[in-house]
Amino acid sequence: MTIAALNSTPAPAILPESGGVRGALSDLFWRKPKLLLLLMLLPPVLWLGIVYVGSLFALLLQSFFSIDEFSGLINRQFTLKTYGDLLQAIILRTVTMAALVTFASAIIAFPIAFYAARYARGRWKALFYLGIMLPLWSSYLVKIYAWKLILAKEGILTWLLAKLHLLWLLDGWLSLPVVGGNSL
Repeated sequence: MTIAALNSTPAPAILPESGGVRGALSDLFWRKPKLLLLLMLLPPVLWLGIVYVGSLFALLLQSFFSIDEFSGLINRQFTLKTYGDLLQAIILRTVTMAALVTFASAIIAFPIAFYAARYARGRWKALFYLGIMLPLWSSYLVKIYAWKLILAKEGILTWLLAKLHLLWLLDGWLSLPVVGGNSL
């Protein structure tokens, strides 16, 4: 092969004429590839939408029905009784625990903040500042893992209370209805 033959452009390919509907569709999809993508993805997306969203909607609809406590049959009348029975204890416990934690945090934090702002100097002030900023720098997962290590059944808190022979106190605290009740 010669260099002139390598540098020359090849002759255009001669394609057979595609006529009719098939040729028109081919030309249309060639000019608008997003239309082809839409037509190819539409059936599975519709199927997934109907099956998935439809089943979620059916589940949501059934959640407004109640169950007869004597026979166990479903009463097909719209009611919020199921949600009331389910969520009342959870909401009460959550709001009570949030109020207790807020109150305890205020009791602990305000005297420490007052001391850090008024009287702490030098290293102590830096230590207070670091104690406030360090939790903000750590990731959420690290915090969750740390609390799990502290509060787990085999955690540091349980170990400490077992050494002090105060496990009865922890069991009593966790059995309170506003803390854990029978859900723990």
